[in-house]
Amino acid sequence: MTNSPDHPSPTPLPPTTEAAASAPIEQTLDAGTYDRIREPRSENRLALERGVWHQISRKYLIVQLIGSGFWLAVVVVGVLVAVLLWEQSWALIPGGILVVLIVAGMAILPRQVRSIGYQLREDDLVFRRGILWQRMVAVPYGRMQLVDITHGPMDRGFGIAQLKFVTAAAATGVVIPGLTQQAADALRDHLMSVAESRRTGL
Repeated sequence: MTNSPDHPSPTPLPPTTEAAASAPIEQTLDAGTYDRIREPRSENRLALERGVWHQISRKYLIVQLIGSGFWLAVVVVGVLVAVLLWEQSWALIPGGILVVLIVAGMAILPRQVRSIGYQLREDDLVFRRGILWQRMVAVPYGRMQLVDITHGPMDRGFGIAQLKFVTAAAATGVVIPGLTQQAADALRDHLMSVAESRRTGL
């Protein structure tokens, strides 16, 4: 049906306050992250919750690879010193095992990083991670007691941080690594605001 003076086109309604408030934080949380969460291939994997999954910064993988590469170099240098200078050829066995473990860890690291995600639901936050060892935990907003942001020297160099929030039950404490600094700040403020409103019953 065409529009006419007798039948004007309807005026679009303005977005609700909740939708308008959530739009900026959604953009902040998803800036510089992966576009799809990685699931284990096993049929017995933990089923992902329906909804929007946010992921961590791509720079987190670089930081983890640099850290693993550092320890790999330490092991190789240590083995070479033990064998060449101290003539301790037995060091080749434990050194070789450590090298294999570190290299294997670096090989699966990209999949592990892409398996990390979190979802902001109406009543709780769901966090999941892991390919070989999977973990999924839901933390009610009203039980959050502390939200903390930490970052080491290398994290600061790449502009990332980790966010930790603790509840009365220590087992449900969650650490979300590899967030951009902007995402960590925005998520902290959002969680504290929602948690405070749930505790006061607003």
